[in-house]
Amino acid sequence: MQDVRPDGITAMGAVDLAAAIRGRVVSCVEVMRAYLERIHRINPQVNAIVGLRDDAALLHEAEAADAVLARGEAVGPLHGFPLAVKDLDPVRGLRFTQGSPIFADRVADTDSIMVARLRAAGAIFIGKTNIPEFGLGSHSFNPVYGTTANAYDRDKTAGGSSGGAAVAVALRMQPVADGSDHAGSLRNPPAFNNCYGLRPAWGRIPAEAKDVFSPGLGVLGTIGRTPADIGLMLSVQAGYDPRNPNAIRQDPSAFASPRARDFRGTRIAWLGDFGGQIPFDPGVLELGRAALTTFVELGCIVEEAVPHYDMERLWQDWLVLRALTVAANLRPFYDEPRHRSQLKPEAAWEVERGLALTADKIIAALEGRTRWYETLRRFMATYDYLVMPTAQVFPFDKSLRWPETVGGRRMDTYHRWMQTVIPVTMAGLPSLDVPAGFGEAGLPTGIQIVGPNHGELACLQLGTAYDAASNWVRRYPPPLA
Repeated sequence: MQDVRPDGITAMGAVDLAAAIRGRVVSCVEVMRAYLERIHRINPQVNAIVGLRDDAALLHEAEAADAVLARGEAVGPLHGFPLAVKDLDPVRGLRFTQGSPIFADRVADTDSIMVARLRAAGAIFIGKTNIPEFGLGSHSFNPVYGTTANAYDRDKTAGGSSGGAAVAVALRMQPVADGSDHAGSLRNPPAFNNCYGLRPAWGRIPAEAKDVFSPGLGVLGTIGRTPADIGLMLSVQAGYDPRNPNAIRQDPSAFASPRARDFRGTRIAWLGDFGGQIPFDPGVLELGRAALTTFVELGCIVEEAVPHYDMERLWQDWLVLRALTVAANLRPFYDEPRHRSQLKPEAAWEVERGLALTADKIIAALEGRTRWYETLRRFMATYDYLVMPTAQVFPFDKSLRWPETVGGRRMDTYHRWMQTVIPVTMAGLPSLDVPAGFGEAGLPTGIQIVGPNHGELACLQLGTAYDAASNWVRRYPPPLA
């Protein structure tokens, strides 16, 4: 029998919680009360959920959700789920700051495509999850809401930009969370907080067209405590929408049950540090390599192999496309002196680099990106999956803006310390961060399971088998949990 006490409710995974609500084992009011109690007790210590709505209003919506069940009406997969949405997406009626003082008092008057799908699936929006300003950087702090602390050490960073989302999921303040990823934002925070995060392929979760006529480096995705929970959420988020010309038409219902399959003979390439091209702090790479034993136990054939490619060239191409994207989004604020003074230095730096780009540089970067994708496509004709570290460092002191050195090498930009995620971003392949263990200081890290183009289900299937065999999330919950 399921434990329907408050802590028992919040301990349920998203799949089990959905079944308990549909089966009326628990009411939506009981679920909301359990999560609100936990949020009020834990969130002040970590600052993961921001802009939290009034309890009475949320309980009223939960009562209405119970009334729908009582009438026997059909309900969506997320019926009665308390969800906070990452503060880069608008939710009708909620503050929509993007972590910037420019928008500190803005209230969204409409839902994004993804948020509308979550609402239609029955989610009850309780607030937002914290981010870096405009999502720039993998450390979630901003002048509107402050800094989000790590679930395992409140003096350390939660990562970013989906830092609030990862901490909220790790500490069971919501069952599952949305997020987005340009440079590791759905991978680094789960790695730093011992949970799972999926960066899907482009177009899997459609965004409004204003966001797609760019290099297409950023995608929407999901964070959960299991791959199955991510699959349930993805089945709601994904699917074709005519407002996005790159939206994938495949039926997303297959993601709802990503059961593990027989992986005997499955070939995996461990990319490691790309032959010494990417630096790591002591202990991180070693934990990733140790986690490979789980794949071997599943019957996989794991080999250390690296595609022949210059990672510095790929990094420089990404810097060009990154600056182009940021400049396109933030130039209106940069051009206004009053707003320019409100941008953090990293944002202004990106815009200035973007404005200085020439057509030749942009074309060369796009050509480089194409060569990299073709390199990986040929490489993956031999391997079913790639596995590589998610982060190059363990969670660092949250008072720092970013790590200045990694593995003894000086970091020349505010995001160079996350170079290990850029090969996936530039190729546009799906990537699932999975936990890989804890370092000597008790801080977690993760590895990425990278699948073929449009291979999200394959990533979730291998992730499900890995989760059952490794059990990192259930064995090592955060102290606050």
